[in-house]
Amino acid sequence: MKLATLKNNSRDGQLVVVSRNLEKAVVVSDIAPTLQAALDNWAQTEPKLNEVYKALNEGKVDNAIAFEQLSCESPLPRAYQWADGSAYVNHVELVRKARNAEMPASFWTDPLMYQGGSDAFIGPYDDIPVASEDYGIDFESEVAVITDDVPMGASAETAAGHIKLLMLVNDVSLRNLIPGELAKGFGFFSSKPSSAFSPVAVTPDELGDAWDGSKLHLPLTTHLNKELFGQPNCGVDMTFDFPTIVAHAAKTRPLSAGCIVGSGTISNYDRSAGSSCLAEKRMLEIIADGKPSTSFMKFGDQVRIEMFDNNGDSIFGAIDQQVVEYKA
Repeated sequence: MKLATLKNNSRDGQLVVVSRNLEKAVVVSDIAPTLQAALDNWAQTEPKLNEVYKALNEGKVDNAIAFEQLSCESPLPRAYQWADGSAYVNHVELVRKARNAEMPASFWTDPLMYQGGSDAFIGPYDDIPVASEDYGIDFESEVAVITDDVPMGASAETAAGHIKLLMLVNDVSLRNLIPGELAKGFGFFSSKPSSAFSPVAVTPDELGDAWDGSKLHLPLTTHLNKELFGQPNCGVDMTFDFPTIVAHAAKTRPLSAGCIVGSGTISNYDRSAGSSCLAEKRMLEIIADGKPSTSFMKFGDQVRIEMFDNNGDSIFGAIDQQVVEYKA
């Protein structure tokens, strides 16, 4: 099943069911007005939404409308929780290696995670407003899951059953602000502005064999200014799978329905697959040449993030954004 949220001048948008080919949609206000409302009562709403999805794909819905990705909010325009992990530890290792810093052995056994701002996500085709290019503007191409209610202390096995939807993420980072923030010992805040998510969120069964219950085994494609930047496989070199990082998020607190948990930047040891953020490419250049030759994003730069199935069809729609100068 595929779900999206259309912009409608409200904070939480309008929930729609989207056809598998991303061409048609149907408003489902009689089932749930918003995706959060659907997740709050998922056991009751999911079967009803799925019936609409089946009918829509079979051409049996009379009130279907054309689906326009440009009209979408992020599936959850705001969320109770956005916890982003760093499941690809080789990415962390690479960044530390570039600055000649040893990586603690615990990084391979204890997941890294930060709590991001979740009150104001931006749409997948919305501009990325930034006040200054000096901030070091970067994209991060990721996958995220949405859960229903996860009990505190849930095991990874239990957490797997609470993963209800998957989507793509552009976790925007302001790299030149990060060192100063981390030096304070309190973690990210100003260096992590609003994230954007793919137009469509999908249920795990929609992914077929590409989803094994813990990892998504497909490449994630990123284009920068219409040139291919990277397409690493999400199922390769993932040190901590999704049930593990969801369980980590729930270690000392319950997670409420609508909690979003991210994978962190997708990264493969096979560097021929390219990268999913500028920072990683710059680190590789530092290791090879002693200095970076790739700049961070400038005003007017465009990033596009998308995932395709084995038939070449877009699964989640695209995140397609341009960096613009923010003026208060």
